[in-house]
Amino acid sequence: MRSKNEDIMQAIVDYINECYFGTRIIPTCQEIADRIGITKGTVSKYLAAMEEKGMISRSATYQGWETNRIKKVSRNINQLPIVGDIACGTPILAEQNIDSYLTISGDFLGPGNYFVLKAKGDSMINAGIENGDYVIVRQQETANEGQIVVALVDDGDCTLKRYYIDKRRKKVRLHPENDALEDMYFANIKIQGIAVKVIKNLEE
Repeated sequence: MRSKNEDIMQAIVDYINECYFGTRIIPTCQEIADRIGITKGTVSKYLAAMEEKGMISRSATYQGWETNRIKKVSRNINQLPIVGDIACGTPILAEQNIDSYLTISGDFLGPGNYFVLKAKGDSMINAGIENGDYVIVRQQETANEGQIVVALVDDGDCTLKRYYIDKRRKKVRLHPENDALEDMYFANIKIQGIAVKVIKNLEE
């Protein structure tokens, strides 16, 4: 049978988890005290004891404390940059090209470095990529034929197309997945990454 002290410690852990997973905010000592019904000073003593027991630890990322559950989840979270319009001559992940960030679990992605592009237009609709969709891209400089790549082309524009090599023309062929559009041919392109997943809004 658990003691009253153990019940209070568990209640503190539960409340910290509730706040973090509900609002991404760690509660203050005063908020914990108000919730549990004890004084702020008593909360501080419990937190110190809980740290010694390994129930919580001081957070290097979040202000305050983190539970073992928070620590486990936060270690496997990736902040992926959402890249906007690409300026000619600037690296795709240059600060001025990043609009915001998308939080994604590492289990969803697998190993590698990733960024996100917001699709524009209808050139890839046959591949299920529509205007406004978020395309998750794994950074790499090479691709196999048939893969959908993010490429910088001759004029410095960034484009999302399916990648092929035209041996007869001795050029790279970028294929739009739209029957109304024609293939694009380039002597050289610079591959920025491979499209691996699409996040779309199903609401009309």
